[in-house]
Amino acid sequence: MAVWCTIIHKTTMDEDWDAEIKGTAPVNNFQNLSISQPKPNNSSKYFDDDYNNDTRDDENSFNGFGSHISFDGGRGGRGRGRGRGRGRGRGFGADNWRNERSPPPRNGFVNSDSGSQQGNGFGRSSNGFGESSGDALTMIVLTEYVGKIIGRGGSKIKEIQAESGARVRIDKSQESGYDTVVEITGTEEQKQKAKQIIEDLTIPAGDYQRWGEREARKNNVQTNDSAPAPINWGELKRQNDEFQAAKFADLVQIKKNFYRENKKIATMDPLDVAAIRAKKNNISAIDLSDLNRPIPNPVLSFEDAFTDFPEILETIYDNRFTEPSPVQSQAWPVLLSGMDCIGIAQTGTGKTLAFLLPAFIHIDEQITPRKERSGPTCLVLSPTRELAQQIEMEVKKYSYRGIRSVCIYGGGDRREQIQMVKRGVEIIIGTPGRLNDLLMNNFYSVRDVSYLVLDEADRMLDMGFEPEIKKILMDIRPDRQTIMTSATWPPEVQRMADQYLKNPLRVNVGSLDLQACHSVTQLIEFIESENKQARLHEFVASMGPDDKLIVFVGRKVTADDISSNFAMYGERDFGIQSIHGNRDQADREQALQDMKTGAARVLIATDVASRGLDIKDLTHVLNYDFPRHIEDYVHRIGRTGRAGRSGVALTFVTREDWMHVGKLIPILEEAGQEIPEELIEMSERARKNRERRLDEKNRERGMVGDRTRSGCYNCGKEGHMSRECPEQSRRGGRGSGRGGGRGGGRGRRERGGGISIGRSDFA
Repeated sequence: MAVWCTIIHKTTMDEDWDAEIKGTAPVNNFQNLSISQPKPNNSSKYFDDDYNNDTRDDENSFNGFGSHISFDGGRGGRGRGRGRGRGRGRGFGADNWRNERSPPPRNGFVNSDSGSQQGNGFGRSSNGFGESSGDALTMIVLTEYVGKIIGRGGSKIKEIQAESGARVRIDKSQESGYDTVVEITGTEEQKQKAKQIIEDLTIPAGDYQRWGEREARKNNVQTNDSAPAPINWGELKRQNDEFQAAKFADLVQIKKNFYRENKKIATMDPLDVAAIRAKKNNISAIDLSDLNRPIPNPVLSFEDAFTDFPEILETIYDNRFTEPSPVQSQAWPVLLSGMDCIGIAQTGTGKTLAFLLPAFIHIDEQITPRKERSGPTCLVLSPTRELAQQIEMEVKKYSYRGIRSVCIYGGGDRREQIQMVKRGVEIIIGTPGRLNDLLMNNFYSVRDVSYLVLDEADRMLDMGFEPEIKKILMDIRPDRQTIMTSATWPPEVQRMADQYLKNPLRVNVGSLDLQACHSVTQLIEFIESENKQARLHEFVASMGPDDKLIVFVGRKVTADDISSNFAMYGERDFGIQSIHGNRDQADREQALQDMKTGAARVLIATDVASRGLDIKDLTHVLNYDFPRHIEDYVHRIGRTGRAGRSGVALTFVTREDWMHVGKLIPILEEAGQEIPEELIEMSERARKNRERRLDEKNRERGMVGDRTRSGCYNCGKEGHMSRECPEQSRRGGRGSGRGGGRGGGRGRRERGGGISIGRSDFA
C-alpha cells in the first residue's frame, strides 16, 4: 500500500535522522502523525514547476506523491513529487535541511556542510521496456507521456502509425495511475520502428545520452540515406532570370540614353578634367562595374548638359541659377547617359535637382505615350514625409511639359491620395510604408516604372524600411534606371547598392568619410542640464531681425515642453513652432510653411526634420540635446549654410554626454573648426573608461592582456577553472550524486530543516 505521512509538529530535532531514513532506527518524537491514501490524480502545481526544471541524468526514476514536513508548528503541505530517468521508481528519499539559505534539494539527502548529496533509488526498466505478448509488442510508458504519444486530437498517434505502418493502441484498462501500457501490432519491422518513434518521443529531459543517440540516428539518416543534393546557385539564378524575363516580356523596351556630349567637354584634356573635379570640392566618379566604360567628363554650365532640351534651360534660368553645383556637374552627364548612379554628397548640395531634371527628360522621351502607360514612370522613395513633400514642391517648381506628380505618405489623407493616383500621374513620391500599402492593395501599378530613385538611402535603412523597399522593387522591371542618393557610405548602403543597382557609377563630392558642411561655423558650449532652457531663451532673445533658428531636441516631450515655455513667457514675436512625430500632419506642414514664409522664426524639432529639410534663409541651428548618432549631428547642422550661404551651429554639451562627444572631434578637425580643450578631456576620459570596462570584462572571462590567458571565474586566479576552484570548495560547493526519492508540496520551514518523503510501495 502507499503510505502518506503528514507531520504537523516536531518538538526536537532527531540526532539520528539518517538512521531513521535507512530504516535502522524508529521514527520518534513526532506528534499528530496521520496516514491517508490520497487520490493519484490529486497532484500539486508545485510539482509541475519543479519537474520542468529538473535536469537529472541518473538511472533511477521515482514516481509518486510526497509530503513536506514543517518543524515550526505550521501546517504541512502535500504535493506530488516525481523523478525521471530510465528506471521506474521503487524507492524513497528524504531531504534533511540544516541551512535555511540553501534551496530545497530535489532528491535524496543533503548535508550542507560538505555540499554532498546522497540518495537511494532502484527500479526496473521503464520507457523502452517491452515484451512480446502474442502478436503485439507491449511497451510500458509513464502516464504523463501518453499525451505526447496521442497528440492533439489524435494527430501524433496517427502520424506514428502512418510513418511506421504499425497499429498503436493505448491500453487504458491496464493504466496504474503512473504507468500506461501501449500495444503495437504489425510486422516485426513495423513494430520496431513504431517502438523507436515512441521511445524518442518520451525521452526525459536531462537524459542526454538518449537525446544524443536520437540526434545521431537523425543525422545518420539524413547523411547516408537521404542526403540532399547540393544547391546549384547558378541554375537558380538562371531560372530567376528566365522568370523575370517572362514576367516583363510584354513591356516595351525603354530608352535611357539622352546625352549628347558637347564637343568642348568631350575633348577636354584629362589633366584639365582632374583640375575641374578638384576645384569643385574634390569630385570623384568611380565605375563600380567590370565594364571598363569611359566616365563622362563633368559639365561646366547648364548648356553643356541640356543643349537639346531648351525648356529645361528656361526653367533653370527662371530660378536664376548661375552654375551647376559640384554633384550636379558630374551626375547630370552620368544620368542622361542612362547609367545607374550612386550620389554621395553633403546635405544642401543640390542632390534633388541632380536626379530630378534627368527624370523629366526620361519620362517625356519614352517610346510609349504617357496616356498609354499603366502607371507612373518615375518612383521616388524618401525616408520622411517632410522630405517627400519637399521633393514634390521641387517637381512643381521646375514643371516640365505638364508632368504630373503626387506625394504619398503616412498621416496624409489616404482617400485623396488614392484618388490622385487613380487619375494618373507620371511621378510618385512617397515614404516606403504608404507606397507599399497602396501597391499591395492594387491602387497603382509599378510595371511601367523605368526611373527609380532611392533618396537618402542610409536614412531609410536606419528607419527599418528595407522590407517595404524589397516588396516594392519586386514588381519593377529589372532593366530600369536606378539612382541612389546618400550622405554617407556605410557597409549597409554598399550592400543595398549591390543588390538593387546594376553596374552603377558612384559620384561623390569630397571624402567618403563623414564630414560636415564647411560653410557652417560650429560652436560647442558646455552647460549644466538644468540651465539649458534659460540659455536657449537668452540665445533667442539675442537673435537679429532676419535670423531664423532650428532647435533640435532628442525627445518629442522635450519639444512640447520648450514650445509651451516660450508661449508661457510671452515670447511670441518670434513665432515659435514645433515639429515632431506626434503632431498631426496638418500642424507639421503649417510649421514648415510658417518658417519658410517668416511667420515663425524659431522651430523646435526632433530628428524628423534633420534630413533634407530646406529652409533657404535659415541662419542658425542649435543642438539642445546632443544627437544619438554622429551622422545626425552632420545632418542637423546641414540645415543651415545651404546653397553657398553661411550659417552657425551651436551645440550644448552636458556631463551626461561625455561618453559620446569623442566622435565629434574628427568632424570638427576635418572642417577646420576650433576644438575646445574640455571636449578633448571628456573624450579622453570616455576612452579610458571604455578600456577599463573592457579590461574588467576580459578579467572576468580570464582574458587579461593578450586575451588568451585562462583563469578562474570565481577567484580570478589562474591554473584552474571555476569548477575546480579551491575557494569554492572551502565555501561549500554544489553536491554531487542523485537521490532516488523526491518530495513536493509546500509548508513553512525554519532553520533546522524539513523532511520530504516520497511515495513507496512498502508494507
